[in-house]
Amino acid sequence: MSAVEASAGPPDPFNWNERRVPKWYPRAILYVMGAVAFFLIARGFVEQVTNLLTIIVVSFFVSFAIEPAVDYLADRGWRRGAATGLVFVVTFVLGGLLVFLIVELVVRQVNTLVDDAPRMIRNATNTINHRFHTKITTTSIIKQVKKYQSRLASTASDLGGRVLSVTGSVLGVVFNMLTVALFSFYLTADGPRFRRSICSVLPPERQRLVLELWELAIHKTGSYLYSRVVLAFITSACGWLAFTLIGLPSPLALAVWAGVVAQFVPVIGTYIGGALPVAIALLDHPVKALWVVGYLVVFQQLEIYVLSPRIAARAMAIHPAVAFAAAITGAEILGPVGAFLALPAAAIIQAFVSSYLQRYELVDGALIAGASGQSDPAPPPG
Repeated sequence: MSAVEASAGPPDPFNWNERRVPKWYPRAILYVMGAVAFFLIARGFVEQVTNLLTIIVVSFFVSFAIEPAVDYLADRGWRRGAATGLVFVVTFVLGGLLVFLIVELVVRQVNTLVDDAPRMIRNATNTINHRFHTKITTTSIIKQVKKYQSRLASTASDLGGRVLSVTGSVLGVVFNMLTVALFSFYLTADGPRFRRSICSVLPPERQRLVLELWELAIHKTGSYLYSRVVLAFITSACGWLAFTLIGLPSPLALAVWAGVVAQFVPVIGTYIGGALPVAIALLDHPVKALWVVGYLVVFQQLEIYVLSPRIAARAMAIHPAVAFAAAITGAEILGPVGAFLALPAAAIIQAFVSSYLQRYELVDGALIAGASGQSDPAPPPG
């Protein structure tokens, strides 16, 4: 080191003339800027095509759900296009009849409740006064109910149209439904050809993995849908019989509502579906409400321990906590559609992961010792 360099001392960190920029620094800045730009562009693109991505995901699940029925007809000599068309027509006809039945019966029930509201209020008040020795009067309540009866009745009559206006324009809903139907039709009718096209660009080991996952998705989704339909039919039929015997007004409407909601709304559908019959029975007569609650509790136990294990055990063999978490996650991502699709998706993922995980036999002695909090005894000497 020269005398001049020794007298200069260490370089000043605030003097840019004495600092040297590393060679990788400009390149790192460009990489960071490029990554940020790519993230912003990708996020904007995803936000713009969110509706299309949702339609594609729903279309895949619809095709998975109806493909077992199409395969059944194709194995018996039907062409896949004709079989797919027949399944679609039957599905849309039955779905339309179900929606019409629920809307028409619910509207009629609301009108009936509006007309009978003064009588129900009077009966409920008399029951409360008799049971609890109170002196509640209903004159002002009935006067207010009669004042708004016509308005409530007209609102109930327009219920079917207003439901669509809440979810968006009618044109947008119809367009989305037609788009889903078109995608689902082609995915189902050309399912084997579509799978061959995808597998043709993959190596053999990946082809086997994709085909196994695809078949698993078809099996799980189809089994889930068909088991839900069967359980909804049984729940509605039993509810119709029970509500008729109890003496509820419009028992068929309440039974269909309770059965469909209980089976197709994830996790909390049973409680939402049973709340309406209990509320109507409570307005009609408190004793009937107790009978309805008793029936719902008994039937729920019958469904959990008898019906579901026989009908839906293989379709949705997932833990309730996993189902609850999947429904919440799906609702956060795609809203109500995601909550409905989350359960078959969770079943597909769980079944696929279980197929590729190696399981070992449990050691009972170690489990007993671990559960009791005691360690294994030391082996005898020698």
